[in-house]
Amino acid sequence: MLAIVTALALFAPSAKADDLVIGLSSEATSMDPHFHALATNSQINWHIYDRLTQRGPSHELVPGLAVNWGPTDDPTVWEFELREGVTFHDGTPFTADDVAFTLERAGNVPNSPAGYGMITRDIERVEVIDDHLLRIHTHHPVPLLAISLANIAIVSRAHGEGATTADYNSGVAAVGTGPYRQVQFTPGERIVLEAYPDYWGGPPDWSEVTFVPITSSASRIAALLAGTVDVINDVPTMDIERLSQGSDVALWQGVSDRLIYLHLDSGRAVTPMITANDGSEIENPLRDQRVREALSIAIDREAIAEHVMEGLAIPAGQLIPDGMLGAPDSIGVPRYDPERAMELLAEAGYPDGFAIKLHGPGDRYINDGAVLQAIAQMFSRIGLKTTVDVMPASVYFGRATAGEFSVMLVGWSAYSGEASLPIRTLVATADADRGWGAANRGRYSNPDIDDLLAQAEHELDETERAILLEQAMEMAMADVAVIPVQFQVNIWGTRPGLSYIPRMDEYTLATGVVAAD
Repeated sequence: MLAIVTALALFAPSAKADDLVIGLSSEATSMDPHFHALATNSQINWHIYDRLTQRGPSHELVPGLAVNWGPTDDPTVWEFELREGVTFHDGTPFTADDVAFTLERAGNVPNSPAGYGMITRDIERVEVIDDHLLRIHTHHPVPLLAISLANIAIVSRAHGEGATTADYNSGVAAVGTGPYRQVQFTPGERIVLEAYPDYWGGPPDWSEVTFVPITSSASRIAALLAGTVDVINDVPTMDIERLSQGSDVALWQGVSDRLIYLHLDSGRAVTPMITANDGSEIENPLRDQRVREALSIAIDREAIAEHVMEGLAIPAGQLIPDGMLGAPDSIGVPRYDPERAMELLAEAGYPDGFAIKLHGPGDRYINDGAVLQAIAQMFSRIGLKTTVDVMPASVYFGRATAGEFSVMLVGWSAYSGEASLPIRTLVATADADRGWGAANRGRYSNPDIDDLLAQAEHELDETERAILLEQAMEMAMADVAVIPVQFQVNIWGTRPGLSYIPRMDEYTLATGVVAAD
């Protein structure tokens, strides 16, 4: 109870009816929109900065600071017509020169743990034609350029030139064209924004928005019930039935594009967390496709969705939800078959199994620790001596990236709305120069998939690109490059009288909160 009381004491109820307080399950690490490409950061800076193109709730691409765009007769040159009459928060006009500055800065922020270089590296130069027209020259055809640019916040050259990440955190350089202005950033405590009345899209509904990090689910719900916050994200599945029976909270549900999956260390001859049953070193079993397939069909995805996730998950058989570009209809959810899994282990030379330790975060995804424990029990049923190590995400991801683990529970959001991004990031052979394999913690490599991806990434014809991506996806899933488990279903809670428009990208936005008439 102490944790709940402490959390509630950090903030007071909204001061005015047109103020909004949002309780978030995770904390923003920076207000520099280019410093760390992290969803918890992006959902905050989305309010302060616009993009050239922007994503709607279902990943539909909509105009932002650009009103028209497309490739020219030269497939390596895209033209963007910019919105006129847009001003930054200091009243100065937005021009194409600010876009040129932004695209130079976004991939070159000092000490960035994960920036936007994977997008900007494709750009050779930006040609400013006039204040509201520019051409972006790329090193090769980039069919997803407009989609990718929906991730890069446009900043002011006047305030950003020479500015550091600390200047954005303090607010000195935090001047955008978005619906809200930055007022306060107190790490771990609150972020306060105020409405920009001259916003090109019209004045925002909420005069002031305060974001407060409340990482404890119990504390987040208690704050909503007490009226000290108006909106929360990540309502725990175990509380949904109880909350839905009362009138104190309204719940809003939406399917996410976030895949929860297992990454397998299939790249090394010996992997650190798999041994013989007696603890002695063995050759890495995960290098054998039969072992990877055995692990996949040992997982009862339907049971996890129904019992662990309380019905709020969709079993997955590939990297993106059905219906997205590059998702083949031919791929279904792997059928739970523990008997066949044991046969495959025996065929691979492990009739008595082996010892394996699974790793994952306990505070990053919905019920992540419980999901990992359920998978461990299923692996034990096929004869594997399975243990689990769940740890805070702040510790887990650094160790996973450093290669300390063998089987890792991870999540990935296909924010591009198609297959090339997850294939490039999770499955492609790691290649820093090409921006491939950035999150390929399993060191998986398949030259045939790489070849299909290389073709798809340069193919401007959407039909032809879809065919190439479907072939790559079929190959990756047949080879069990990773083990898809489920797509999350996300739940937001609001106080009565408010509604929230769910988003596939899981963002919690003040602009998505609507007051009843």
